Amino acid sequence: MEEEGEPVVNISDVEQFPQESPSENGVMLVVNHSNIQPPFSVVLATLLYCAEFVCAAVLCNMYHKSDDDTWMGLTITFMLVPAVLTQLALTFIHRDLGRDRPLVLFLHLLLLGPLIRCFEALMVYFKAGKKEEPYVTISRKIKLKKDQGTPMEWEIGHSERKLATHRNAFKRTAVIQAFLGSTPQLTLQLYATIQEKYLLPIRMTLMIICLISVTYGALVCSVLAINIRYDDYKVRLRPAAYLCMILWRVLEIATRVTSLVLFSTALTYWVIPVGLGNLLFFFLLPWVEFWARRASLPDNVEKNFSKLGTTVVLSLVTFLYACINIFCWSAVQLDLGHRDLIEKKQRWGRLAAYYGGRFLENGALITLWYFHKSDFYEYVCAPLLVAQLLICYSLAVLFMLLFYQFCHPCRRLFRHNVHDCLACVCCCICCRRGGGREGQGQPNSYSTTATMVLVPLEQPELQPPDLTRQLVERETAIIEDIMEAA
Repeated sequence: MEEEGEPVVNISDVEQFPQESPSENGVMLVVNHSNIQPPFSVVLATLLYCAEFVCAAVLCNMYHKSDDDTWMGLTITFMLVPAVLTQLALTFIHRDLGRDRPLVLFLHLLLLGPLIRCFEALMVYFKAGKKEEPYVTISRKIKLKKDQGTPMEWEIGHSERKLATHRNAFKRTAVIQAFLGSTPQLTLQLYATIQEKYLLPIRMTLMIICLISVTYGALVCSVLAINIRYDDYKVRLRPAAYLCMILWRVLEIATRVTSLVLFSTALTYWVIPVGLGNLLFFFLLPWVEFWARRASLPDNVEKNFSKLGTTVVLSLVTFLYACINIFCWSAVQLDLGHRDLIEKKQRWGRLAAYYGGRFLENGALITLWYFHKSDFYEYVCAPLLVAQLLICYSLAVLFMLLFYQFCHPCRRLFRHNVHDCLACVCCCICCRRGGGREGQGQPNSYSTTATMVLVPLEQPELQPPDLTRQLVERETAIIEDIMEAA
């Protein structure tokens, strides 16, 4: 047994803690090894992986029978590339190359790694709690409740630690599967449907599975960003937060994919520079910031890696980061010089710039499609479709704002929230329209209100008034008045 000051694993599925006892330093100690939640995230990621792989294989067979070699080749590419990367990620995270596990490695070669990993996680879950086991580490977190933070400690047992490793591994693979496989697969099949002017049932099934996979991958990105940014706090999202995030991500991704596909049907070859421009911009942005800071490469990516190996790994991470940002907000900003590779400071300005720029880009793509659309859309109300896409993306932004304002698990820690920023913008607009009204001595003017809104949380304590001094000054004034009257 060992006790550490920093949490080794992030146990986020343990919700109820019946045994609590205060320790000597005032920290609440939680002891409960039997209440382990089922690994739902592992099962869901495995089901999505298998369903998408099987549907893509069946669709490739149909393309082969109809001699659609182009669609078949692209479908196979978007099916095999993420599958191979998933096997490599699982092997790298579990460190199986240095262990004697030939059966597991053989199943990974057959692209069946997620199945055996899911089976191992279920076996650990069903065996947990049958016999008492000592804890291997202690996780220290701050639990937020009613604007108060309570320091707590959790004893992490062997079973909990193994399940946490499986959950963390499948969260990473879900993101890889979503944005390196499901997103291009969804875009390809939607484009093929429009070009061929008919909808196959198996193709429709594959597109639905891909949309679910991409939405789940985006949710994982948002939750991982919260867990990394607020690592000292116990994070638990409520059902309303998940519902808000699902609506936000579904509308955002569906609108983005539809805009790209419509644009590609009208201007086929121009979609290539648009995609490559987005990819290069988001790929080079973290490296430019890294060089501007004159930082050095982190040493904790892998102990046995050289500088070349570390650079290759960071390049792959940056490539995945760029692929995510092409279709939706990644919720994190890379800091290649930091040990966690993630910038923990929330940049509201970059968030606003991303959604503002993406809204303008989607509007430009849809507008170009409107003026260059083919005769296939003559029975489609094009202006209505354009309005629907813009409204859907606006609704995605609205649900995002609602999440950060009301449903974010750590919103009480925000220095400024969405309401403050919107109030500040409205106040600045009103001040510009009002001209010089601020200097007319009006109480609670817009400028004063904006200043009050943006006051930091760490305000200095106000000193209590000196009542004795005020009483003496008042009596002196009264005496002077009497002397003058006499």
